[in-house]
Amino acid sequence: MRFGRFGFTYRFLPSKAHLRVMTPNYESWSKEELITRLKELETTKKHDTKSIHSPKSKKPFHFSSHPKRKIAIKFCYSGWEYNGLAYQNGPTPLPTVEDVLFKAFVKARLVDEHGGLDGCGWEKCGRTDRGVSAAGQVVSLWVRSALPTEAPPSSLIPPSDPSSSNSAQSEVASSSFTPDEEGTDALNDLATDAVEDIPQNTSTSSQPSNRLELRYVSILNRVLPPTIRVLAWSPISPDFSARFNCKHRHYKYFFTSHGLDISLMQSAANQLVGEHDFRNLCKLDPGKQISNFHRSVMRAQINPVSPESDGDNRLYVFDLVGSAFLYHQVRHIMAVLFLVGTGLEQPSIISALMNVSPDESNSLHDPQLPLVDRKPEYQMADALPLMLWDCAYADSGVTWQTDDDGTESGTGSELYHQLHSIHQRSLIHTVLDEHFLTAAAQYHSPPPQYFPFSQTGLTPHTLPRSNLAREPVLGVPLGAGTYKRGAKYVPLLERKRLDHVDVANERWRIGRGSKYSKQKQDETADDGIE
Repeated sequence: MRFGRFGFTYRFLPSKAHLRVMTPNYESWSKEELITRLKELETTKKHDTKSIHSPKSKKPFHFSSHPKRKIAIKFCYSGWEYNGLAYQNGPTPLPTVEDVLFKAFVKARLVDEHGGLDGCGWEKCGRTDRGVSAAGQVVSLWVRSALPTEAPPSSLIPPSDPSSSNSAQSEVASSSFTPDEEGTDALNDLATDAVEDIPQNTSTSSQPSNRLELRYVSILNRVLPPTIRVLAWSPISPDFSARFNCKHRHYKYFFTSHGLDISLMQSAANQLVGEHDFRNLCKLDPGKQISNFHRSVMRAQINPVSPESDGDNRLYVFDLVGSAFLYHQVRHIMAVLFLVGTGLEQPSIISALMNVSPDESNSLHDPQLPLVDRKPEYQMADALPLMLWDCAYADSGVTWQTDDDGTESGTGSELYHQLHSIHQRSLIHTVLDEHFLTAAAQYHSPPPQYFPFSQTGLTPHTLPRSNLAREPVLGVPLGAGTYKRGAKYVPLLERKRLDHVDVANERWRIGRGSKYSKQKQDETADDGIE
């Protein structure tokens, strides 16, 4: 028995082979020898850990080997959690809804991530901006199917080599949204079961099949965050477009009657019905190069949300239905309706803002209206109360269906319970906030109420001054409890005007326009934008 180089004890065997006993004598080691030994142990540990935890090699998944079909999905999302619906090329403060939704399709192996949004023929019905929610948004696309169906057009089939795809949207799959570990494991189990049941060719079998389609609603909701819920799906024809087949879009804007005359607001809203030029009731963006601002409004109605009255804080909803909308059109309309409701503007201001040319004067049947060919400056309403409620299609175009099996523990019941729980929790938050206000009212008096003028009998020129002879500060409502405060109100038609649309468009074309105009028009022209 003897000590080796690093202090290990060796025993000589008859075969002259050395047996190393794993009880080294570290006390006899030098500093350099100890460091060398530690490095050896670290290397061995990493190797052992990698061999133990290395995932099993997965069987390659080839989308070209599986049937595909075109479907539409209807889903809802909480707008305040996202940076709008549309996928963005650059970084955003919050994820976008399309970014998260496409990532879920990829995770479920329903679409090929290398083709991006273009590769699956992705089309959305209406684009919503940051903070705006939806209860009936619709997207159409080609997805993997469990049934032998016709293949998508060759132009939509992504290349087999990922590096050959130059679609910008392919970056969506590797963006910020990552499902939690538990959700990922659950989806993997569900997706694996679904994959094993899929036929390996796209030819139509001559024998009748009892095979069921993939449970699209269940699969997607298992991986999506609770702020996005898929409600239903529908089989659609190959030429169906969620955007261009939409008959009308229905927006809802919720607000309370605090300081507002609802009858005056409804009188103003009635003037919106019909086809009008809404350039003064939307956000003007020269980058979109829009020259036609005519849109058709089918309904503009203000109704109480519930029949019960809550005094000055009764909840109302403004229902606006139209074939298509301009950028921030609903929020600009609401801002003007708030001015009418307070009494700061007359209901005729709506017609005046739509009177952009002599031709419009004839259609509005009021020759006394002032001509407003340039938009006055004003702030649009808050985004939080706005919701895309519904996207309507012909009955022959869509047949909405779910995965619900009719049992109490079915998928539909589970989805309903999830949303019901969120609603119940929000009611508790409302009651808590109400009690906070009641507690504060014991020690602090509410500010003087000036609006609506139709009830207080005041005007902008007869507002009472404070004890210190200061002008009162007006809080003009912008929705969701937000206000624009100021000591002096300037009527809309007396405010500074923006440049004429033609002038702004031409200036942009000469300057920044040539590089971005086509992309902007493709993204935002003539659909349900808000």
